Amino acid sequence: MSDYQVLEMGGLDEWRAHYGGFRPDSSRDGRRVVDHELAMQYIGMTANAYEPGEEAGYWHVHSEVEEVYVFLAGRGQMALDDDIVDVGPGTAVRVGQGVLRTWRALPDSPGELRWLCIRAGGRELPHLPDDSRRAPERRSPWS
Repeated sequence: MSDYQVLEMGGLDEWRAHYGGFRPDSSRDGRRVVDHELAMQYIGMTANAYEPGEEAGYWHVHSEVEEVYVFLAGRGQMALDDDIVDVGPGTAVRVGQGVLRTWRALPDSPGELRWLCIRAGGRELPHLPDDSRRAPERRSPWS
């Protein structure tokens, strides 16, 4: 049996219909905690969508977890400690441990701000993964 799972999350325009959170009191529209649906051991991921003008409404900081926010649509801003960074499609923001963060969709965003938040903790990843091997003897499934 192969160790993989597939989750159909829907198109970006469907993400606002998601409802979720890490706890019932932090659940909201436009959030899907993917690692609660897939058996992920070392990484976590949420899929998110904010309406123009919507904001997180809170700051948070991690002591062990590192996050990367990958923005896919819309326009917004992230506040990182004392800095404000503009974000939009194609922006990736890595946030290390000990950095306070919050975010918002700009009021004049051309549509929903949509992003993935990928988080991991534990040990440092190697620059070049040394646990992989190629399988040159295996033919391409596309030929």
